[in-house]
Amino acid sequence: MKKRSIGLLLMSVLVLSACGQTAKRADSNTTKKTEEKKVTMTIADVDLNAKDLEEQWKKEPRYGTKLILAYNGGLCTSALGVAQAKGFTAKQGLDVEVKNVPNAMDAIGTGKADANTDHISTSVVPAVNGVNAVFTRAAQTGCKSLYVLKDSSINKTSDLIGKSIAIHDPIGASDHNIALRFLARDKVDYKKIDFKVVETAASIQAMKNGEIQAAMFSDQFAKKFVDQGVIRSIRSITFDDDFKNEPCCVLILNKKFVEENPITAAKLTMAHKEASDWIEDNKKEAAQLMNSNNWGSGDVESDFKFLQTYNFKVSNEQTAETLTNVLNDYKEFKLINASLDTKETLTKIWHPIKN
Repeated sequence: MKKRSIGLLLMSVLVLSACGQTAKRADSNTTKKTEEKKVTMTIADVDLNAKDLEEQWKKEPRYGTKLILAYNGGLCTSALGVAQAKGFTAKQGLDVEVKNVPNAMDAIGTGKADANTDHISTSVVPAVNGVNAVFTRAAQTGCKSLYVLKDSSINKTSDLIGKSIAIHDPIGASDHNIALRFLARDKVDYKKIDFKVVETAASIQAMKNGEIQAAMFSDQFAKKFVDQGVIRSIRSITFDDDFKNEPCCVLILNKKFVEENPITAAKLTMAHKEASDWIEDNKKEAAQLMNSNNWGSGDVESDFKFLQTYNFKVSNEQTAETLTNVLNDYKEFKLINASLDTKETLTKIWHPIKN
């Protein structure tokens, strides 16, 4: 009886041991498969010249679906519209619709639009603070300046200490943030300047009335008043040496869209690049194209002159450097959390394709 019991016991141990080994091997294989599934392509990995690109692309959720491009008809952000009008998106195999979408950044964040171009100064804060958006390339340089009355005694930003600057969007948005960077670059304490939100059309008269002493304007809006001898620029991201090579605007894509559709996102980014390059090399024709699509100001000659003040060929290196500077500045201005690591934050919002 004892020998039989011992034998049964040994057999039980062997069976249990064998089961344990089998289970361990199965767990190991499952873990390996899970890890393999987690390895996914990013937009930076995409080789647009790969021989099997089409087969890879067919696996993406947005393959063959229409993409919504938010574009309001502005000159400086025109590459998205031009990409569709000149066939650069079609060349990449993309089906797109260009729409004038109100609150484009919200539309990007919620997935109602797939792409938009807008000011870095408008887009960085929401992107850092949780809006579901990333930047994949620059759009162009230039487009805004700080203006005073032609006969004003104000000649530099330090002359504005204790005075008021008009901005035309909320505190923490484009005009305000660009003005803050002017002041910081000139070592002027922004806390000693009063910022007032004023309607664009009312700002010239407000300066004449003495209610404000300076105003941020797009150069396109300001041109008529500059030509009339009413106002002049004292600081500019378009013309000043310390800002003119920085990209002003960026191509913005929905973050989830980029993560789930890296090939589609890379193709759209390339189409935007090709459109930007075309605009830079064909500015007169670009102005005519925009006019024929009811974009721009409606004045081809004026638009052509403004296009000449922008550089549409901005490198990824220039863009990364500018975004780094902007992040550091915005931490100083307390527009974003000052404790954020700049490099880490940059990797979260900046997702360029291969050069």
